[in-house]
Amino acid sequence: MWSCCPEIFSMAAADPCELIPSVLIYLYFYFKRAVLNLLQSVSRQTTNMLFVLFCFKLCCCLAAIQANYAPYFFDNGARSTNGNMALLSLSEDTPVGTHVYTLNGTDPEGDPVTYGLTYEAGSRRYFSVDRNLGNVTLIEELDREKEDEIEVIVSISDGLSTVSEKVRILVTDANDESPEFINTPYIAQVPENTPSGSSIFKIEAVDRDTGSGGSITYFLQNIHANKFTIDRHSGVLRIKTGVTLDYEKSRTHFVVVVAKDGGGKLRGDNKVFSATTTVTVNVEDVQDTPPMFIGTPYYGYVYEDTLAGSEVLTVVALDGDRGKPNSIRYCLVNGSEGSFEISNTTGAISVIKSPNQLKKEVYELKVQASEVSPEGDISVYAFAMVTIRVVDLNNHPPTFYGENGPQNRFELTMYEHPPEGEILRGLKITVNDSDQGANAKFNLRLVGPGGIFRVVPQTVLNEAQVTIIVENSAAIDYEKFKVLTFKLLAIEVNTPERFSSTADVVIRLLDTNDNVPKFSSDYYIARIPENSPGGSNVVAITATDPDSGLWGEVKYSIYGTGADLFLIHPSTGIIYTQPWAVLDAEVNSKYNFYVKAEDTDGKYSLAEVFITVLDVNDHSPEFNENIQEKTMIIGSPVKIEAIDQDAEEPNNIVDYSIMQADPANVFDIDQSTGEIKLKSYIRSLDIIHNITKNKDCIWSVVVQAKDRGSPSFSTTAVLKIDITEETLHKGPMAAFLMQTKDNPMKALGVLAGVMGIMVLITIMISTAMFWRNKRSNKIMPVRRIIKKRQPQPSRTVRMEWLKFKRPSNAAEKFVVEDDAQSLQNENSNNNVQVAPVPPAAPVPPPPPALASSGDAAGWRVPTVSGSLTPKFINKQLKKRGHSSAHNALVSELKMRFEKRNAAIGEPHI
Repeated sequence: MWSCCPEIFSMAAADPCELIPSVLIYLYFYFKRAVLNLLQSVSRQTTNMLFVLFCFKLCCCLAAIQANYAPYFFDNGARSTNGNMALLSLSEDTPVGTHVYTLNGTDPEGDPVTYGLTYEAGSRRYFSVDRNLGNVTLIEELDREKEDEIEVIVSISDGLSTVSEKVRILVTDANDESPEFINTPYIAQVPENTPSGSSIFKIEAVDRDTGSGGSITYFLQNIHANKFTIDRHSGVLRIKTGVTLDYEKSRTHFVVVVAKDGGGKLRGDNKVFSATTTVTVNVEDVQDTPPMFIGTPYYGYVYEDTLAGSEVLTVVALDGDRGKPNSIRYCLVNGSEGSFEISNTTGAISVIKSPNQLKKEVYELKVQASEVSPEGDISVYAFAMVTIRVVDLNNHPPTFYGENGPQNRFELTMYEHPPEGEILRGLKITVNDSDQGANAKFNLRLVGPGGIFRVVPQTVLNEAQVTIIVENSAAIDYEKFKVLTFKLLAIEVNTPERFSSTADVVIRLLDTNDNVPKFSSDYYIARIPENSPGGSNVVAITATDPDSGLWGEVKYSIYGTGADLFLIHPSTGIIYTQPWAVLDAEVNSKYNFYVKAEDTDGKYSLAEVFITVLDVNDHSPEFNENIQEKTMIIGSPVKIEAIDQDAEEPNNIVDYSIMQADPANVFDIDQSTGEIKLKSYIRSLDIIHNITKNKDCIWSVVVQAKDRGSPSFSTTAVLKIDITEETLHKGPMAAFLMQTKDNPMKALGVLAGVMGIMVLITIMISTAMFWRNKRSNKIMPVRRIIKKRQPQPSRTVRMEWLKFKRPSNAAEKFVVEDDAQSLQNENSNNNVQVAPVPPAAPVPPPPPALASSGDAAGWRVPTVSGSLTPKFINKQLKKRGHSSAHNALVSELKMRFEKRNAAIGEPHI
């Protein structure tokens, strides 16, 4: 079908976008021809209709295809959070699940768009996108050190067209890497004579972070205890200034180096990472120490059957510089007398003569060991003495030797508790078997208390220096053993004779102050009666110090807040009371304090002493003061009480009894409580009057209070009982009078208190009134009017004569011209100054409106204590005096008062 349209393909090669319309046109004609062929049997009208419909549809498709435009992304710049993700940068510490970007684009036709993210083959998928919203989410953890750029293909589609773009996302650094040391492990070889301050090694660490997080500084742990320093920037390790290395003291040093980065942000926080490594510094030996002999002292033996040229013993010397030792050469300096020779390389000493030709029994050989350098030079040397004995066959048992020859008893004096591992250097013991070969082999054993000492060597060939070493220091105790005795046994091993010998080892111990005084008890409890005289023994304290001599002497002392009344004998430990001490259980019955036991070296221990003062029945019961008289209401008991001051029971328990009563058999008393009551048959005063002729009903009873102590004390008292019947009066006053009947002083005290309160209130009110009047400028009343009550009319009528016109000055209506000075003194109103115009008396208030009564008794008008505030008088009025109208008014008022007083018949004041 397409072979007939080559122009279509040539057009597509030139411009692919122009291919679609051409193809559609071609399809139009092709399908038209096909439809015409298929519809040959159909009518021409029907064919034309189908063709028109097909053309219409084809035109619509062509129009739609030609009008569609591709969607596109918004480009909002490098720092935008929406667009096409171009130039987006993310920190590698961004958490997974974070919304990092929003793809944003549009379609020119306004159709909805969808978004997509794709990756190239083999790439990791770091992001996911919401197809509709364009929200891009981080789904894989970022790591800049592995991948600092991420290529993503973003796409936008409107359903018909899809636009894709490849964008590059930059991953920025976060401080998430720790420094790493390279080329580990670090081992440095340093000669011991390297000068201080020299560089000996370089440490290198890398941090894959950038910026400050990738910068590294170095420092050492335990810098003060270290012999090295490090350059904080370069990592060069140096020997500290003033410090030298010594192979013989320490062959290896371990230096801990810390590498720390410069810090940086990680998930919002500033983080600093560090790493540590250990540098092993091996100190190389240099030749600076002379040779040393091993296994000294040396002893050798030449037996009677020894052949000439036989080896006697071998001395061994080593170079003191163990790292790179020089070879050792041996030679005999003197003492051989031509009978012995030594190998200059092995140190083997041989006899060169027959034993029969040896003229001495003991030969002392001086051996020299010299260091030979690689160049063949002899640098340093050392000497050792070798003792060679000439012995015969196995006919002698092992023999112990002291400093002066054979010895079977060795004694040593030493202090107790020597350090474990210490050698008993005071014992100079040598054991020797004069036999040769296997006959001279024997074992050493220490027989005695086990586990205290051990002997070395345990197996000896020919001869050895016996060394006894402390194994258990605690068991070497002077307090347990003054003398330790052992048997040192040497017994041959491989001989039929099994020769043996023993030596006594006697160790005498010297005491040290290794013990603290110890009390027989941690605390002491003592009891002492309160009536004990001063200086009485209380308790004996015992403390022992097992040390000997002055160290075992114990001195006692006491101290504490409760020790004031007591003393202790410094030697015997007896605690006794002070000579002046008076113990009283009622004041203090418990004492406790500490006792100190101390030796002469200041070592001490403490114990606590508890002393209880035992109560003694030394107090008699004492009655209360108000026991002399009691009032008893029939049916109610009266109670007496006595107190015993003793501290403990039964000394302070009081029993009550009636010793005598007149008349007898009338009262009962409770033995425990002291309640006295009448016999049950006495229920009224009439019964009492029938018993006795005493009509006042006041009876005397002798009561006794007796304690239960041993011996017992008692006190008697005479009690007067006034028997009455219950009063009918009720109320607090009656109750008070009944309560105070037996104690009249109580009633007088209450009465005096009430009167004192009333006087105090009166003084306070008077003082307040005085100061109020003194500080006020008001005019006080100048006279008091007392009159009898008259039959009065109504108040309105009595007030008629008081009504008058109000003058211009309110104070002028009370002006009285005569006797002003005397009236003022009468009222004691001293704060009012005498003025040319004296104050007038106030108008008396109207009497109260009371009903008229036929009683002829007079009534008095209460004192008027009001005041009026004065007003300033006009200067012109002062000059010409008071007006005549005012004077007449006051005179009229005065005359009316005098008439009323005359009618009543009482003078006025």
